[in-house]
Amino acid sequence: MRRYELVIVGGGPAGLAAAIAAADRGARNILLLERDQYLGGILNQCIHPGFGLQYFREELTGPEYAARFIAELPKYPQIEISRRSFAVKVTARKEITYLKPGCCETIKAGAVIMATGCRERTREMIHIPGDRPAGVFSAGLAQKLLNIEGLLPGKEVVIIGSGDIGLIMARRLTLEGARVKAVLEIQEKSAGLTRNVVQCLEDFNIPLYLRHQVLKISGRGRVAGVTVLNMQENKTFELACDTVLVSVGLLPERDIFADLSGLPGLFVCGNADKVYDLVDNVTRDSKKTGFLAVEYLRSKNAE
Repeated sequence: MRRYELVIVGGGPAGLAAAIAAADRGARNILLLERDQYLGGILNQCIHPGFGLQYFREELTGPEYAARFIAELPKYPQIEISRRSFAVKVTARKEITYLKPGCCETIKAGAVIMATGCRERTREMIHIPGDRPAGVFSAGLAQKLLNIEGLLPGKEVVIIGSGDIGLIMARRLTLEGARVKAVLEIQEKSAGLTRNVVQCLEDFNIPLYLRHQVLKISGRGRVAGVTVLNMQENKTFELACDTVLVSVGLLPERDIFADLSGLPGLFVCGNADKVYDLVDNVTRDSKKTGFLAVEYLRSKNAE
């Protein structure tokens, strides 16, 4: 069984920052596992500007932000990168089993950093009844289809929830020629950043309906429309559309280590710890996690 001082699961902004910070602090043998074929995580599909204003003091797109850290990796030969490597099990002995094309391997770590990010809430999680037609996407999936695959999810779109990804996708779809008919929010105010409400909705005359709830999604084969409740007036109305995006929040991705809370030598950073608004803050806190992991390793070596 191969052994590493430090194993980091996740090669997004949190994992990258933690790996470089740990190397800077003196870690000599680091393995970074990334399930995708590219490093950078969710930043790769976030092609809009607005990243790095605090950390780099300049405005970058998501891929540009990730590239700043990826470009630093050749300076750190002690960081081994394993792409297309999907961690499936972490034990209390800090043994990590992961899959990659052609093999399944178990390795041993002195310390582990989980930088597994977060996942989107789905339609099923918020219990929207109705038909199950094509054309219902999470906002992040629609973002990947458009920005990575070059596929337009639909032409007439209703967005459920005003999370930041949904707001950003409202603008992105509009720029690509789709018509965003409404962003519907069940709460009294938007769940997204104020700047995104202004830049992504108000600047493009996209209506935001607060205190509105989708009661039903309709359509045979393809989405045909949604039934909406105005919660203030207790009245319903129909919105015709061919696509529905769900942007109702994110959940930290913790399933693989949920039973290991409090385990010495197991650290969690980035959106796997809590959902952040800004990647600059992810970077800052993940660097601290890298430092703490090295301090733990030193304390164990001193025993």
